[in-house]
Amino acid sequence: MLVGVADAAVLARLVLAAHVAIIGFNVFGLVVVPLGAWRGWSFVRAPAWRVLHLASLSIVAAQAILGRACFLTDWQDALAGTGAAQPMIERWVNAMLFWPLPMWAFEALYLLVFAYALALFWFLPPRGLDLRRGSRRARRP
Repeated sequence: MLVGVADAAVLARLVLAAHVAIIGFNVFGLVVVPLGAWRGWSFVRAPAWRVLHLASLSIVAAQAILGRACFLTDWQDALAGTGAAQPMIERWVNAMLFWPLPMWAFEALYLLVFAYALALFWFLPPRGLDLRRGSRRARRP
């Protein structure tokens, strides 16, 4: 083993924290983009943020299409090992993230979420990019 048991537990918690942050980013974007477009918040049209959000969700959808669990889940499982007692907060976060559903349910959910994100990208495009017209809009000075 390349890392000790204590180091692996710390790394597993770091992977879990990153996983929670990425999930939060993805969910935040799905909620805030339509809300922000309605409220006139300019940051929801920021191209880099929108492309990063869509790319993140595309990775989730690709893993679902391939029938694979999230690579972060795999890393956390590999690092955490088996039978280790988890702190209460970690158990709570794991229970919120890892639902006891069959893989096909996650695949359908992730593809549906990705389709929603694509629809947001299409109907509420990032600044300077109008996909409905098939070309870039002229930038304002």
